[in-house]
Amino acid sequence: MKLLIADDDPITLDSLAACLRPEGFQVLLAKDGAEALALWQKHKPDLLCLDIMMPGVDGYEVCRRVREKDGRVPVLFLSAKSEEIDVVVGLRLGADDFVRKPFGKHELIARIHSALRRVSTAKVPSACFEMGVLRVFPDELRVQRGEESSVDLTPREVALLKLLHERRGQALSRDVFLDACWGLDYMPESRTLDQHIAKLRKKIEQEPEEFIETVRGVGYRWRG
Repeated sequence: MKLLIADDDPITLDSLAACLRPEGFQVLLAKDGAEALALWQKHKPDLLCLDIMMPGVDGYEVCRRVREKDGRVPVLFLSAKSEEIDVVVGLRLGADDFVRKPFGKHELIARIHSALRRVSTAKVPSACFEMGVLRVFPDELRVQRGEESSVDLTPREVALLKLLHERRGQALSRDVFLDACWGLDYMPESRTLDQHIAKLRKKIEQEPEEFIETVRGVGYRWRG
């Protein structure tokens, strides 16, 4: 597997390379966003780890440009920025995860493996399925509401909809969502699931909790 790491701190780059190469990864290093984009276009890595605050082209812009061309490659933000808005912006741009610095070696490796495993699973052909007026096309990463134009989804949003579809009517706990859609070894921030659900709701709902109901003290449930 080929990983692209972008960070303007050379010490961080060297540390991450020393951490990941013994795990069997081929590691590409970029000192800024412009170099990261050039390496991505040339080598097509299996996963990107991006710092946010980089000179010139920042991590957000790298993610945005990558997502214009590729909706599947996992993108992880590695950042010392810790405000919730920073996480929200990253997720809205299509990032899969947000790892706050400082982080432990084992945590980072676990999150990378989880993201790569999700993509590998997503490559298995999946039949489209209906959820009321919604028709979900997993392999095409899109959902269509009635006769309206389809809306693009991220692989994780497809995973969330699949779980809700398979267990519709049930109140699913946060642990169930995180185990099924992030992986058992995933160690998320407390608001990660909520932020993904909020983003998904904006794509598929025309009124609050039209499809995805918040179950206080538990998690979420699909109506119907």
